[in-house]
Amino acid sequence: TLTNPTPQSEMGKLLKAGKVVIMLRGRYAGRKAVVVRSYDDGNKEHPYGHCLVAGIDRYPLHLARGMSKKKISRRTRIKPFLKFVNHNHVLPTRYGLDEKKETKKGAAAAPAPASELQVLLPSAVVKTKGDFAARKVKILRKVRQYFETRHKAGKNAWFFEKLRF
Repeated sequence: TLTNPTPQSEMGKLLKAGKVVIMLRGRYAGRKAVVVRSYDDGNKEHPYGHCLVAGIDRYPLHLARGMSKKKISRRTRIKPFLKFVNHNHVLPTRYGLDEKKETKKGAAAAPAPASELQVLLPSAVVKTKGDFAARKVKILRKVRQYFETRHKAGKNAWFFEKLRF
């Protein structure tokens, strides 16, 4: 006899907010992205597990010591993308983009904070796909600013390098 597999809600979540993934299908295949919000059980529009990801379409270029400030600012520009993606079309990595707060051994573990990107984006966009396309340009500006400040600060340098394969 066949039994029903364990539902996703009872299993551990694999694609949490802040988890770095690699896109496997479509226009952004091979690009690194970070999960903003995961919909494990789906919704009315998409009755399958999917997630909203923010990633890098055009990575920053390498810099040399003798470059002018203007050239450096152009070469460090990042082109981001935002996309709702089926869970089957992303490869989760062991990395997370957000910094975790370290706790002392004696202190009780605090609840996990929301992803920095999730806090940055409007809650309406994170909750539903409706009206997403109309506000996408403004949202992409915020995502670009977030990625560029992280890149300039030197945080998660591996995230801002092209995936070589």
